[in-house]
Parts: sequence; structure tokens; C-alpha cells
Amino acid sequence: MTRKKIMIIDYGMGNLASVANALEFLSYVPIVSSKKEDILNADAFILPGVGGFPEAIKRFNEIGIKEELNIQVLNKGKPFLGICLGMQLIALDSIEYGLHNGLGWINGHVVRLEGNGSLKIPHVGWNDIQIRNKHPLFANIDQGGTYYFDHSYHLKCDSACVIATCSYGEDIVVAIQKGNIFAAQFHPEKSQVNGLKFLRNFLNFVEAQG
Repeated sequence: MTRKKIMIIDYGMGNLASVANALEFLSYVPIVSSKKEDILNADAFILPGVGGFPEAIKRFNEIGIKEELNIQVLNKGKPFLGICLGMQLIALDSIEYGLHNGLGWINGHVVRLEGNGSLKIPHVGWNDIQIRNKHPLFANIDQGGTYYFDHSYHLKCDSACVIATCSYGEDIVVAIQKGNIFAAQFHPEKSQVNGLKFLRNFLNFVEAQG
């Protein structure tokens, strides 16, 4: 069986090797690239991310692929998965070290975690999540499953996009969907069995596309 081509977007910030290894474990050979021709030929995209929003969006803009990615994801409807910082980058903006514009794919804003005044920031470690309704990305995953987090900021967005939350001093959006666009605040590539199931479910969605 010929599998769809999955591109991991390389903009110099992210767990590229960890995500690639997870996909290889799931019998895919991902393309790790920032080239426009690879974007054209890919069937789906994963945007990982570790670090600060300002530097990440700067690097993303410098490699000059925003316009082509907009065409492929927004116009042609190719599946997209943002991970951690990759989730935040698709928002309208972030207040991390000033106000910075994001890709604007999701009507939402990235704000600092409050931690309710008693919890440590950044939020690092394992946290259980609550899945809203049944969703294909969480197929065969038990409600309340645990995932690995490492972040100081989080996305606030329209509730219609939210498919999972967790509690860390407040309810935090940890997984979203808007059509062909998916994103997770946690790191599925570091979340052991549940993370691999999550990635498998995204790949199943990709394979189901025409």
C-alpha cells in the first residue's frame, strides 16, 4: 500500500527527530524539510515547535513558505497538525515578550499560563486530559488519558474548535480542530502509547482523504 506523504516542517525549532521517529515507528517515512517543492508534493503537514513564539514566527517567516503553506492547507484542504508551539503559531497572535502576529488560521490568542498562583510555570510533565465528546483524533484512547506537556503559554480560542482540555489552575485548551487543521498543546511524540495512538489517528484521517 502506498502511504500518503507526510511533511514535517523544519523552521529550525522543534522536536523534529522525535516526531520523525514516532512516524517511522508507525510505518511512515516523513519528509523533514522547509522547501516549497516539498510542500507542493506533500499530502499532509506536521508543525512541531519548542521555544519562544517571537523567534519561531520570525524564523517561519524568514524561510518564506507561509504563502505556499496557506494555499495547501487553507485553500486545498491538506491535513495539518500543529504540536505545542506549532499549535500556538496558527493563532492570530501571542503576547509572549510583546505582541506578535501568528499565522492566523485559528481565531484565538496565545496568553501566559496563570497557574492559579500556586502551580509552577512552565507547566512541565504529565497531565490527564478531558476529551470533549467523541472525536476521531482520540479514537481508542480512554477518557482521562495522560500526555506530556512543556509550555508557559496556551491558546484561548472559540469553543467550537476545542476537542480536549486539561486543568492546570484553570481549564486549558490542549487539542483543537477546524476542518482539516488539527493541533495539540501536548507532545504526542513524547506521550508514549497515548501519543502514538493520537498520531495514528491523525494519520488515519490523512489516509482517508481523497
